[in-house]
Amino acid sequence: MTLRFAILGAGRIGQVHARAVAGTPGAKLVAIADPVAAAAEAVKAAYGCDIRTIDAIEASADIDAVVICTPTDTHAELIERFTKVGKAVFCEKPVDLSLARVKACLAVVAANKGKVMVGFNRRFDPDFMALKAAIDAGSVGNVEMVTITSRDPGAPPADYIPRSGGIFRDMTIHDFDMARWLLGEEVETVQAAASVLTDKKIGELGDFDSVNVILRTASGKQAIITNTRRATYGYDQRIEVLGSNGMAYAENQGENRVVIADKSGFRSAPLLNFFMSRYVAAYANEIAAFIAAVENGTDTPTTTHDGLMALALAEAALKSVAESRTVKLAEII
Repeated sequence: MTLRFAILGAGRIGQVHARAVAGTPGAKLVAIADPVAAAAEAVKAAYGCDIRTIDAIEASADIDAVVICTPTDTHAELIERFTKVGKAVFCEKPVDLSLARVKACLAVVAANKGKVMVGFNRRFDPDFMALKAAIDAGSVGNVEMVTITSRDPGAPPADYIPRSGGIFRDMTIHDFDMARWLLGEEVETVQAAASVLTDKKIGELGDFDSVNVILRTASGKQAIITNTRRATYGYDQRIEVLGSNGMAYAENQGENRVVIADKSGFRSAPLLNFFMSRYVAAYANEIAAFIAAVENGTDTPTTTHDGLMALALAEAALKSVAESRTVKLAEII
């Protein structure tokens, strides 16, 4: 069986998913939709797909699934539209910036028995998948502490900040999902600190650029997340898991793994520069996992519930910063 796809949105992340769909066995990219003609034409030229409107894609019998890469405030409506017509949906995070709107969307999905996967690509990175497999195999014993370092090489454009939902909903949300996945338990409390250290313009726009979060489960397991919008040395993506029997960790990935040693010291290649190069395999793996779930009639590996819980943690972190206290997730969700 070949799953026939349309991609809604031909921006940066839409292009990433177009490449993943076009390169994945069992998938065919049939159409692209974007109001910016040049962006849609670029995807068409690269992959030979049609350009169609979202309305036309909704009515198209030759499309089985859509990948939603449009602005965040359109995600929930599009999920509802396409599940109502029986198409499988892969949606980039978040479903919405409002918990109430996400819950309403989930109710529509459930009522229509929709197949929806939320895009938390880091779960599908080969190194992080191997880390999770080691945990599940008992290699570190009982998980006690997870440390997640996620640092961007630079801030996004200033005009992106107000529509991003802020650093907790836009950037840390990936790490909230990873923490839940690796801890293996739901988070009970959230304690966060946030500052503007790298670019005062970000602060003027009402956001932060440097944050740290401590998550705690009911059993006492902890996850520590550290984020910044400026890492001068590259895209810093590391995870460490400490357990009762030992420790497992995933290191950064450089442009190559060669280390040169001479009288001046040790030198290695620069880190991969950003998510589009660092997570190429992850994007391909998550599309393959989505296809498998649709074809086999199984649950998607990342769900709308995962999207809801990651957003709830982001809201709890914001409340923690605003009120300078530890916040119980029960206050939010």
